[in-house]
Amino acid sequence: MSETKQMATIYLFGKKYEVPAELTIMNAMEYAGYQLKRGCGCRNGFCGACATIYRIKGENQLQTCLACSKKVEDDMYIATLPFFPLVKQVYDLNTMKPEQAVMMQLYPEIYSCVGCNACTRACPQSLNTMQYIAYAQRGDFAKCADLSFDCVMCGCCSSRCPAGISHPQVAELARRLNGKYIQPQSQHLIDRVNEINEGKCEELIQNLMKKPLAEIKELYNNREIEK
Repeated sequence: MSETKQMATIYLFGKKYEVPAELTIMNAMEYAGYQLKRGCGCRNGFCGACATIYRIKGENQLQTCLACSKKVEDDMYIATLPFFPLVKQVYDLNTMKPEQAVMMQLYPEIYSCVGCNACTRACPQSLNTMQYIAYAQRGDFAKCADLSFDCVMCGCCSSRCPAGISHPQVAELARRLNGKYIQPQSQHLIDRVNEINEGKCEELIQNLMKKPLAEIKELYNNREIEK
């Protein structure tokens, strides 16, 4: 005799549904009949496409999460946020220098940060968002890049920011500057890219593409990794 599933009462865009309590928000939406064609991404908790805001009945605080990894809770009021209008400046990385003036020119709003820490509390990746913005303010792009490395650019942080900061775009610029100008170059990587551009790896790539998927996975799982 099968056990009765525990159900949870949730509200999707204001409409009430009864769904199995073990489901993620994304799965619960599909269970309720929604066809997810956008804002569903990789479904493994690391792409940022399914940014979501919710509130538990009787509580005032709005919460943020990724719908693919957050399980439903009873009396949860849910609205997805698949796109947040971040400020994305246009720049030429090749003509820039890793200096504080870059941030002052492209993202001056970061200097309006009031230190409320709402961005950090909103981050579904548990990143110290306010701190990496502080590093960006000082022009410490290496530390900003390191602290923001796991950012999935979902926009949850920016949705709660009273200063209108586009945190993910600031962090992306810092990582680009860090990668191009600050981090030491890997000669091994440079050599391999040159070999690929010269066509020296083409035969190897074509032979690899002809192999069955199971064999490719086996080769990948047992590859030699340099230390």
